[in-house]
Amino acid sequence: MSQTLSIAMIAMNEEANLPRTLESVRWADEIVIVDSGSKDRTLEIAHSFGAKTKFNAIVGHGEQKNVALDLCTSDWILLLDADEVLTLELQNEIRQLLASEPKFGAYWIPRLNLIFGRWVRHGGFYPDHKLRLFRRGAARLSEGVGPHSTPQFAGPKGKLKHDMLHFAYPSLTIYLEHMNRYSSEIAKLLQKKGRTSNSLWAFLWNTVANPAATFIYNYFFRLGFLDGREGLLLHLNHAVYIHWKFIKAWRLGQGKE
Repeated sequence: MSQTLSIAMIAMNEEANLPRTLESVRWADEIVIVDSGSKDRTLEIAHSFGAKTKFNAIVGHGEQKNVALDLCTSDWILLLDADEVLTLELQNEIRQLLASEPKFGAYWIPRLNLIFGRWVRHGGFYPDHKLRLFRRGAARLSEGVGPHSTPQFAGPKGKLKHDMLHFAYPSLTIYLEHMNRYSSEIAKLLQKKGRTSNSLWAFLWNTVANPAATFIYNYFFRLGFLDGREGLLLHLNHAVYIHWKFIKAWRLGQGKE
């Protein structure tokens, strides 16, 4: 028996990304978008694709996406971000999967990331598997864990073959802005957990050695150098992001930020 599909999304001022994303899922039975107060054409664009929208003041990444999940009514849910697009091959794969009863209750989808204008295929950034397709009611996102909350599903999971495209960081400016914001959010969580690098050795490891080791591992051992200058920029700045989140947590622990 054919299964129905809901698309669940959250959005905030996504007029630049939304048309591309919604065009790739307009065949779905239902599109649900939870908006946290967009001031641009996000809602207008969403409605033009027949999406159901709801305003909800954001209190957390996982919390907001769970609101979207709860509004879905189809048999299955595909959780998407506004800057993600389903390739034609992935669209067909999902449609074929849901044409009958799927073997698993949830599926990993490989994600290909566009960073600084280049599709990044090395350094641990591909295949960037995300658990995004699951039976309605079978998965929830972790709450209170910052911007990287992921769906939690108990049981065996399947894997799809074709890529989801992620227009992640088309420019260095956008990347740095996001990493600054994400590192501040993660620093607050680290501070709550007491991971504020109080000892000298913890401070040196978290703020110096850990970022350096991450760069060496991803750039050399995981072949990040094969992504050219963009790969070098990515891995250098990813190391800086790790430094930022721990130095910010240390400052919070000192009561200085």
